[in-house]
Amino acid sequence: MSQQATFELWIREYRSVIFKIIRVYADTAADRDDLFQEVSFQIYRSIPSFKGQSAVTTWLYRVSLNTAIKWIRKEKKHRNQVDLEDTQHLLHDTGEKDERLDWLYDEISKMNDADKSLTLLLLEGMSYKEMAEITGLNPNNIGVKIHRIKNELIRKSENYSY
Repeated sequence: MSQQATFELWIREYRSVIFKIIRVYADTAADRDDLFQEVSFQIYRSIPSFKGQSAVTTWLYRVSLNTAIKWIRKEKKHRNQVDLEDTQHLLHDTGEKDERLDWLYDEISKMNDADKSLTLLLLEGMSYKEMAEITGLNPNNIGVKIHRIKNELIRKSENYSY
């Protein structure tokens, strides 16, 4: 299969994985568009290096997360003020609007890069082993971090009214 065909297939099949990452790392619609372009470019460019030693989703998460983290660091350096554009518009339609989901993504976006990555991977249903492959962290360390993240989200959710 050609690089272009592989790229189109992966974007079509795994777009929800990519959009979850983008939603957490980019606040505005314009930023989400920019980050999607950057992630797409990096995925396309990196396809020849995919050796099939991990699942496609694991590899896509790794490329997407690394690209998002680099992008946000670069953006923070170049911005002097916060863009107050309405962030209600999402890159993908999730059907009915769920305020709890919006709250969760808002809380995830406030986390440090490592915790954001782990939370997204957890929400995707990945095992600690898969998370370790993507992040390079020790699976035991991941377990401790996830336990702390869950406790913090539970604590914060107590102040959220449904």
